[in-house]
Amino acid sequence: MTPQDAILALLAERAAGATLCPSEAARRLAGPEGDWRAHMPAVHAAADTLAAAGTVALSWKGAAMQERRG
Repeated sequence: MTPQDAILALLAERAAGATLCPSEAARRLAGPEGDWRAHMPAVHAAADTLAAAGTVALSWKGAAMQERRG
């Protein structure tokens, strides 16, 4: 599973308009015993790619964001 796949799978499991934290995708990639923090750079890059393509929208505490920070 790629980071993009993990993000899209999590979103597909949720109601329309629902959100997720990138760490959730990293945890899915790492598995129950894995180091999810090691997956964060790839998940962030995947989120940036998906946002640039218009596939997902970025937000922080309900406010829309043009680009990811942090």
